[in-house]
Amino acid sequence: MANGSIPPYLAAAAPNPLGNRAPWFKNTAQSYAGIFLWIAFFDQLGGTAAGPAALGMARLSTCLLALVCAGALSMVLFYLVPGLLGMQTGLPLYIVGSSTFGTKGGYFLPGIFMGLLQIGWYSVATYYAAQLVLRGVGQAHLATSPFGTGGQFSAVFALTAVVWGYVFAFLGAKGIDYVARIATCFPLVIIAMLVIGALSAAGSSRADTIPGDGTMTVPGFLLIVQMVIGFFATAGAVGADFCANNRNTRDVWLGGIVGIWLAIALAGGLALITVVGAVGKDPNMTDYTYSAALPVVNPTLGKVMLLLFAIGSMAPACFCSFIIGNSLSTMLGSARTRVPLTLGGATIGIVLAALGVAGNLAPFFALIGASFGPVVGAMIADYWLSGCKWPGPREGVSIPGYAAWVIGFAVGVLNHPWIGVLPGWHTTSIYSLIMGFVVYVVLAKAGLEGRVVDVPHLKAAAS
Repeated sequence: MANGSIPPYLAAAAPNPLGNRAPWFKNTAQSYAGIFLWIAFFDQLGGTAAGPAALGMARLSTCLLALVCAGALSMVLFYLVPGLLGMQTGLPLYIVGSSTFGTKGGYFLPGIFMGLLQIGWYSVATYYAAQLVLRGVGQAHLATSPFGTGGQFSAVFALTAVVWGYVFAFLGAKGIDYVARIATCFPLVIIAMLVIGALSAAGSSRADTIPGDGTMTVPGFLLIVQMVIGFFATAGAVGADFCANNRNTRDVWLGGIVGIWLAIALAGGLALITVVGAVGKDPNMTDYTYSAALPVVNPTLGKVMLLLFAIGSMAPACFCSFIIGNSLSTMLGSARTRVPLTLGGATIGIVLAALGVAGNLAPFFALIGASFGPVVGAMIADYWLSGCKWPGPREGVSIPGYAAWVIGFAVGVLNHPWIGVLPGWHTTSIYSLIMGFVVYVVLAKAGLEGRVVDVPHLKAAAS
């Protein structure tokens, strides 16, 4: 491929030099920990407004152990190789992914596809913010939507979603640096609230089996693992971007251990303890979400804490909208198209939030895991076959990469409610990663990998 035909996104790529990098605790760990301190991660781990899920299937102790295992699996399977690639090259995901999916294939996977998935995440952020604001001001009866809580349309909820959604979409497109400064300290507030909620609930957790009876231990365990990994799948792949700021392999490992493994166990564990305590205080409780449990375990601070969790949704909303604009404008247009593309993507997310489609997280997490599991699996295979280094961009559209994604995705959605081949507790996010790995290796060994392209300014990154 001649230099003149190198795609613009590759031609504009510039590795992050070692001199600009910092220790793990200044970047990777806090970036990832902030993701798991978002209420969307832990709100429905135990159950939904319709009743208990994992907590109705297994004991609390089993669910807590599942969180520890899910944290380890998330770090090792979904984060480590993208993180090492980012650290070794100083390049973001959409560049290092061009070896696995090709210079032309890289436009969609992982480039445009990442931006499209962020529209879904933006809808979740908007939905939760609108829900928490209305609940926090004592208007929970207005926090309803056709496909979400309450099952009916609420003009107040829709208006709240529209206002919140567009304000933070614009900030994500234009002023994300200011939000990032606020978000640096706010996780400490979230941690404090999680601890307060768990301490308030501790006295009411009289039995390890509240509210579950422990009769479906393995499915309950695996459901927790599936939900955690589904939530984390895209963030794990973006480890390339985060770890491009790391100095060495030790930084990658420590950033993952603290920011992913420990953060999952801490945030998820405190949330589950709070839900169990709420059921202990109110055995007639039917809503097993964390946001419903807070006012039960701590009536005095519960509503204030909901408002603070709504504020905590600002940073995820802004970062999602930033990635929407950055991914789509880089691959489809130019810097001038960032704002309109961001607002266009946010509009879709706002509609999904206002209708309540974004309120049922388990199927959404499963779809995310199915979508990005094979992406990461193919990247792991490529990394392993290339001697644990980045080989550089490969020409055209990668047959092994795209075949791995298509087949892996087909496996990953087998437990989705729309398909229903497997029960929802199956860890199809992991199945899809394994399938992506196997398919890529088989086709690469068959000689179907593309030729590595000479991109002079990326040679050092590929060495």
